[in-house]
Parts: sequence; C-alpha cells; structure tokens
Amino acid sequence: MRVLLTRGTGLIGTATLAALLDSGHEVVAVVRSSESAAKVSAAGATAVIGDLTDRDWLGAQLRHVDGAIHLATDNAGPALDDAVVDAVITAFGPTDKPYVHTGGIWVWGSAADISEDDAQNPPAITAWRAGPEGRILGSDVKATLIAPGIVYGPGGHGIPSLLADGPRDASGALELIGSGEQHWTTVAVGDLAELYVIALERSDGHTTYIGANGQNPTVRELGEAIVGSSGSVTSGTVESAHERLGEAFADALLLDQQARGTKARSELGWEPNARSLVAELTAARG
Repeated sequence: MRVLLTRGTGLIGTATLAALLDSGHEVVAVVRSSESAAKVSAAGATAVIGDLTDRDWLGAQLRHVDGAIHLATDNAGPALDDAVVDAVITAFGPTDKPYVHTGGIWVWGSAADISEDDAQNPPAITAWRAGPEGRILGSDVKATLIAPGIVYGPGGHGIPSLLADGPRDASGALELIGSGEQHWTTVAVGDLAELYVIALERSDGHTTYIGANGQNPTVRELGEAIVGSSGSVTSGTVESAHERLGEAFADALLLDQQARGTKARSELGWEPNARSLVAELTAARG
C-alpha cells in the first residue's frame, strides 16, 4: 500500500514510518523543511515538502496514495486538523481508502478505567478535538481514530522526560508534577506505531481505539523510578506545575487517568509488549 504519512519525524513519526516500511508499505511523508525531508528520505520514505493547512494541495497528494495516517496534530487549536479532515473527506470520501487520525487520551478527563464509549470531559488544551474528530468519524471516509496514552520511548523519552528534568528542592528531592498521586495512561512508542499500522490494515473504520498498554503508573512511581533508592521525591503543587509548564498543559498532566486498551487488542489483535515506563526509567538511571 502507498501510504501518506504526516509528521514522519520525531518520536512517534519515526517509529510509525519504520513500522510501515517493515510491513512492506511504500511511504510518502509530508514534511515542512528540507532538513526533515532528508531524515525521512534516509529512512526509506519519499519526502514531500508542503503545508498541511493547504487543503487543495493536500487533497492532490491524497489522490495519489492508497491510505493515510495523520500524526501532525497541534494542541494550539483545530486549524491544522480541520484542514486535514477537509482534504481527506474530499479525496477519500467516495473510496474505500483507509485513513487513521490521531486523537489523545486526555479528552476523557480523569477516570479510573477509560473506554472508547465513555463520555468525554476534556481539559482546555484538547477541548477543540471534538470538532474535527466528530466530522471525520461521521463522514463516509473509512476513518479510524487512534487515541494514544502518554507516549514514551527508550529511556523514558517524550513527555515523561519532563519529570526527570523537573526542579529539585533544597534537599535535592525531585519535585513531582502535582501531588504525584495521579495515574498516567501510557504506551511505548514502538507498540503505538504497530497499532497505527494494524489499524490502517485491519480496521473497518468509523471507530476509535485507545492506544494504551494497560500500565498506568502514578507520577510518584515514575519519579521514584527516576531517582532510585538513593534519591527522593517531593510533592509539587498545582501552582508550581502551572508556572513551570503553563496552565493548559499542566492541567492535562494533572489528570488522573487509567485505561487498558482492551478494544484494540480484541478487535485488531494488537499486542503491546514493550517494557513499562517504570522499567524504562529505571533502566535509564543505569
């Protein structure tokens, strides 16, 4: 299958590009710079430099592929996703071409066992997602929405690295984001990349899958994995998290969320098997 991929660089994009190629697909990666074009070309993709908010241009690119995966979301608002959804509906609507759109776990708000059909209660940073996601799932496109948990790479790279880079108090204790009692729903980037490919290949569309490996550590557990037995952690405050990370982003990281990703396992045969985030952070400590 010839697949158009947006944002084929970075943590998730690099892994998804590799997973697509490993599965025998040809990848056309839309990038914004010559530097990014060189990276995806070196990885084995065909690079196309362009603007995803240009609906006509993107629609023309989509008409020459057999499917697409959209990774390049923007938490600043819906403009990018609205443009991509418009282009996909125009190019793919009358066809059976599969399309995979990226959402996120935060839209469900705090909950102890999140499933795809639960009512959403998004924090401000992701409240905009309902618009473009509802439009693409309600269209005649064979569209699948993947809602990843907090994504981590080898050594805990990604959002979890914000913990390791956090401030220390006078005694050297690592300050947590909030009290540390909140759970984070997690997924390893390699497992998530496999889910994108499986959804492209197997999903019947018009549905959502949560990308979560079932490991839901507390922020305190993650902090303790970072510092080890020779270090210590201390609770932070909402105010300190807001000051350091910005109110909207911090409020998302203060959510108390747990999910298992059961639907993707049962319907698509997805089998996340990477080691947990706690294990990654422990290993990174050396």
